[in-house]
Amino acid sequence: MKGICYFCGREIEVSQTVGRLEMCPYCRRDLHSCVQCRFYDAAAYNECRETQAERVIDKEKSNFCDYFEFSGRIRESIKKEDVISKLEGLFKK
Repeated sequence: MKGICYFCGREIEVSQTVGRLEMCPYCRRDLHSCVQCRFYDAAAYNECRETQAERVIDKEKSNFCDYFEFSGRIRESIKKEDVISKLEGLFKK
């Protein structure tokens, strides 16, 4: 199956079950990490929507989570200038 690496944004070929030691062939970052998982949610408790999963401190490193499912989503980058302009827009009449 094809997916997108969260870190470099490049399309990669991944197996149905991503192993704990698998890495992106382009950026060499861990594929079996929280930020690459479909349950990862920065707004959720412990940043995970899977309630049975154990807490993982470093979300960008490989871990032993049994609930991991590769998501293939791209990291959203937020630019400081965009945030400032949106905030300034709130206060203009």
